[in-house]
Amino acid sequence: MASVQCFSQENAAESLPKDYLTKEFHAGRRDALRKLMPANSVAVVFAYPERVFSNDVNYVYHPNPDLYYFSGYKETSAVLLIFKEMQHGADGDYNELFFVQSRDPRREQWTGRRLGVEGVKNQLGFAKVYNSEEFAKYAVDLKKYKLFYDNFPIDEGNMKPLFDAFRAKAEVQSIAPGVSQTLGIIAKYGSPRNIDRILDFYAKGKQDDPDFKNNELLQSVISKHDSVSLVAFKAKYSEQFGGVTGYSDFTNELRGVKTAEEMDLMRKTVKISSLAHAEAMRAVKPQMSETELEGIMLYVHKHYGAEDEGYPPIVGAGANGCILHYEENNATQVKNQLVLMDVGAEYHGYSADVTRTFPANGKFTEEQKAIYQLVYDAQEEVFKLCRDGVPYSDLEVKTREVLSAGLIKLGLIKDAKDVGKYYPHGVSHHLGLDVHDKGAYGGPLKENMVITVEPGIYIPAGSDCDKKWWNIGVRIEDDVQIGKDHGILLSGDAPRKWQDVEKTVAEKSVFDMGRFPELK
Repeated sequence: MASVQCFSQENAAESLPKDYLTKEFHAGRRDALRKLMPANSVAVVFAYPERVFSNDVNYVYHPNPDLYYFSGYKETSAVLLIFKEMQHGADGDYNELFFVQSRDPRREQWTGRRLGVEGVKNQLGFAKVYNSEEFAKYAVDLKKYKLFYDNFPIDEGNMKPLFDAFRAKAEVQSIAPGVSQTLGIIAKYGSPRNIDRILDFYAKGKQDDPDFKNNELLQSVISKHDSVSLVAFKAKYSEQFGGVTGYSDFTNELRGVKTAEEMDLMRKTVKISSLAHAEAMRAVKPQMSETELEGIMLYVHKHYGAEDEGYPPIVGAGANGCILHYEENNATQVKNQLVLMDVGAEYHGYSADVTRTFPANGKFTEEQKAIYQLVYDAQEEVFKLCRDGVPYSDLEVKTREVLSAGLIKLGLIKDAKDVGKYYPHGVSHHLGLDVHDKGAYGGPLKENMVITVEPGIYIPAGSDCDKKWWNIGVRIEDDVQIGKDHGILLSGDAPRKWQDVEKTVAEKSVFDMGRFPELK
């Protein structure tokens, strides 16, 4: 029997893309994090656990974006410690320790190559690297540092040994992510004026949830939340969970503003997505299924080197376009209806988020055109605000102002406060290593943030308006780089004006020549 050999990292690298982020980029991000951290502190960044897809098959692994951002590492079973100051250990000085998945020739033959200790040293530029099994016994006293770390996932899976070792070393307590989010929002934004709204949104209906019911800190603020009690709550929260809040603040600040290297990848992933949207417009036929249109977009993504999509593709025809996160994509024919496609490529970890809405038969009806133009007009007005220093909240104010005025003019609503009937979501979010990326959602926009601008109007059947408007769902979503004086539209390769959309749908597609055997 032939022996199983470790697969060569060098030979494998020859056929890989050459535009990955460099080890110097990741080292620079670690240094930027250290500048934000207080004295005598350490940031602890874990890999994500694996997730079961079916029986003994896992989902394709997606790395923790934070761990990738700070290291370039894309595997599971790992934890990275980033120290503020240089430490002096028995085996030399260090300001970072990396415990990574060990190499295993037999497993690698089945599930792919691992970097291992030497690969992480040579390719990612770390000096102090150990197998993850060594973390539990490694002589580092985490109790003497100010710790910054993210929430632990509900299902810890294969990462549980590392989480357990960290809890023991640091003497920290776990907290359910839902409870942690609620506590964090109250601690950051809670005031006597808004606390009832916060609790209504985040805690309503969870009275019997054991995680919510048994958390003393949360119950204390639910039972009493006057100004004095809120001050006491925030002090206690900081004492217990300040490390989680600080970790979130640091990573939001860093990842919210893109570096030049990141912008190269953002431009590429958005361009790939935009070209795919344009090709889907050219290829659409009324007899096509939603799934077939999805497949066309995914093929274009893969053709240009995108490894994945940043989120489950949304392809909704007619009434399905009025469902914000419609993901079934199983209508067998799109017919002569509007098709809403919200699909974004993921290239080297960076996600696009682009939406286009177009008529499958090539022509908007008058009602569809009126709604489309209104959404377009709102987008154009918001684009004017996408510059450094503008309060993020102004984008939402402007969107509601334009949409409400337009809906009143069309007779769909009578009062501006009713705009939420047909515009139920927000207009923008950060974009990057996550499709809903980390970044500051309060305060001003900053140069080199990347955000979406995505107004939409959705009028499902049964709405309180003339039936001629029913089942019209329109969203136009573009990706914008915040500039010093004006925004930079990254997704302009996907037609936006209704006239350009109709023109593109009438064009020939590279997929028009394809003829598949009939499936009987």
